[in-house]
Amino acid sequence: MSDSFLADWVYTDTVKEHFMNPRNIWKKYENWTPDASGEVGSLACGDQMRVGIIVKDDRISDIRWLTYGCASAIASTSMMSELAKGMTLAEAYNITPAMITDALGGLPEHKFHCSVLGDKALRAAIDNYLESRNLPNPYKKSVAKIICECKGVTDQMIEELVVADKAKTIDELKQLTGFGTGCGKCVNKVTQYFEEMKHIHNK
Repeated sequence: MSDSFLADWVYTDTVKEHFMNPRNIWKKYENWTPDASGEVGSLACGDQMRVGIIVKDDRISDIRWLTYGCASAIASTSMMSELAKGMTLAEAYNITPAMITDALGGLPEHKFHCSVLGDKALRAAIDNYLESRNLPNPYKKSVAKIICECKGVTDQMIEELVVADKAKTIDELKQLTGFGTGCGKCVNKVTQYFEEMKHIHNK
């Protein structure tokens, strides 16, 4: 391997370690049954992800994952699984892409989106766990961020409308939420997030 190749390698040692030796992989023939699982992304786009969790005393006692993607996707999901293990459901639900990236020592800017799927697949698994047991989910509101201040539209609201197939186009989203009908400053941000959610949830 040439010195020039190593010099051009843009990943940190931590990213390389988690890519070469990923933790908590969901092995096909492993006798492991999760309490709940969540899946996001699209196999057609090469970044599908599944996360399974086992919960004891309101904490994630064990976690496994599968993903199709690049070194960043593998490393970031491996790190996410290490962060989540032992956390309460509330703590795990609040893991952010920035937390994962910081723990890895950073990612190239154009690869940052690869860490987004890990936290969302984990949240989907927690959602599935609570829903399957008819338990309340107080965590969604805690992570919701307002994108359109004039109409009080949150990122969580947009994601739920996409997942439920109630907003298949940006025009439908506008009719349902009224975003952009106030000051209009949110239009680009809402549109970008809407397209991201369609991609992540394969809509």
